[in-house]
Amino acid sequence: MSDSRDVSFTRAALVVNTGSRTGERAFARARDRLVALGVPLAASYPLRDAALLPETVGRALDDGCDLVVVGGGDGSVSAIAGVLVERPGVLGVLPLGTANDFARTMGIPADLDAACAVVADGKVVDVDLGSADGDHFVNVASLGLSVAVSHALTPGLKRRLGAVAYPVATLKAYRGYQPFQARLDFPHGDHPPITVEQAMQVAVGNGRYYGGGNVMAPDAGIDDHDLDVYVIARGRFRDHLSIVSSFRTGTFVEHPLVTHVATREVVVRTDPQRHINIDGEIVSATPETFRVVPNGLHVVVPQDSTAAQLDTPPR
Repeated sequence: MSDSRDVSFTRAALVVNTGSRTGERAFARARDRLVALGVPLAASYPLRDAALLPETVGRALDDGCDLVVVGGGDGSVSAIAGVLVERPGVLGVLPLGTANDFARTMGIPADLDAACAVVADGKVVDVDLGSADGDHFVNVASLGLSVAVSHALTPGLKRRLGAVAYPVATLKAYRGYQPFQARLDFPHGDHPPITVEQAMQVAVGNGRYYGGGNVMAPDAGIDDHDLDVYVIARGRFRDHLSIVSSFRTGTFVEHPLVTHVATREVVVRTDPQRHINIDGEIVSATPETFRVVPNGLHVVVPQDSTAAQLDTPPR
């Protein structure tokens, strides 16, 4: 393991999704704070169109930036993760979204000034990423009820309720939801095939947290080189209430209606076909192959963070 404290930066870029929940208000404040803290900020990009995030981060890296500080939510981080896998660079995170589960996993504080201080004085670690046919994700990819929830989770609901919008949208989506057949195959042979005839939800987790603070599994981590996969089967409403009540601890994976495994790669097929939500964005559909990318992303985290270590020095 390399010494994560011996990494310094020569040129940094600030890229803020000003369309995120608090992004527009935070941009100028973050820029001024980072400069005051001695971060070598060479360029700043306020973006109202989140679709421009990958292109903008790529341009900053091409311009010689070795640190890219991204302000936004989990979708913003996920959108640029693939760019940083392919090119040298370290990610700093200012959590400006609704759930901020990646920041929660890494121990990055929600307070903007404190998050800026982490960028200036933190350490660099490398973390795993999930991959779904080229789409990278930091937290979770899911299908089934979660996609219905994403449709119910409107921007207006998130603005009004913040993280509370997630359980509200889940209850709304649950009513009348129709189950589907799910089959899981494991190319590495670490598990036998799994078929759930009446599935409500399939999730493939890379990080520890998702959905506004839910835990993928009690021992889930973002540096364990595994994906946590679970399937929730159809059951009585009270059974699902019991499952939901354990989301915050991850112990729901022990419920009889839940199948849970850890693996490096899984192929998910469904009947009928289902769309896939990747860190809050619907970008794919079944069948899909999910793989872990070990140590795929370098991130600045607090000095006392225990979420990950540095195995591969930044390029």
